[in-house]
Amino acid sequence: MEKKNFHIIAETGIHARPATLLVQAASKYNSDITLTFNDKSVNLKSIMGVMSLGVGQNADVTITADGEDETDALTAISDAMKKEGLAE
Repeated sequence: MEKKNFHIIAETGIHARPATLLVQAASKYNSDITLTFNDKSVNLKSIMGVMSLGVGQNADVTITADGEDETDALTAISDAMKKEGLAE
């Protein structure tokens, strides 16, 4: 299992468009990938789950990947977050 913490810097947090991009990135991998915010965890492959968290600016989130391609999955998701200006 691999885990990485992110600090959300985007003014709008993880709203519809970036949530969709993260779900698409996560869905390319076989690993179980979760997004945790305020002690609630959701499947990062579920757009409704991600949106239900209501992650705003200055939030701290953790993404966990567990499976055969966990390292690649976490790298791709981390790259997507930085590319979109979501997190640091």
